Amino acid sequence: MSLRILITSLMVLALLVTLPPVFAETAPSAIEQSMSETLDLWREGRYEQLFERLSHRGKTSRERFVARMRGTSIRPACCWQKLENFRVIGEKRNEATVYVKVGLEGAPGTNDSCTREFKLSNEGGAWKMQLNDIVSLAGISAKKGKRTSHKKNHKITQYQ
Repeated sequence: MSLRILITSLMVLALLVTLPPVFAETAPSAIEQSMSETLDLWREGRYEQLFERLSHRGKTSRERFVARMRGTSIRPACCWQKLENFRVIGEKRNEATVYVKVGLEGAPGTNDSCTREFKLSNEGGAWKMQLNDIVSLAGISAKKGKRTSHKKNHKITQYQ
């Protein structure tokens, strides 16, 4: 009887060794890795490199973008709080839509995260976030309105 148990145990052990681990953490996708690296550039204050990693820059110059980013105290959170619950909703050859919670820190009076969809573009073999998404996360208004002679009350949008 003990020989039967020994043989069965060895077979189970051999089977477990040859099977891929079920509970192992999966490697991040290229899209998630690219988004993470982009947010790292922002967190580190490397705005020139950040500008190059963004898509749909429109008429925004590098200098203007860098100046605007330096003017905000909001930054992505560090480590595991930076990107949580990352999920690819749709992926095509040159564009992807993801749903993710981006951790934020810095400015008082703002929530510490933003959960929403982001669109990324595949340009030159690299996935790029849109400039407007970074500007929005940073709490910077995307476009300047026409100047008027009276002061405007600006409402700060809080992210949920």
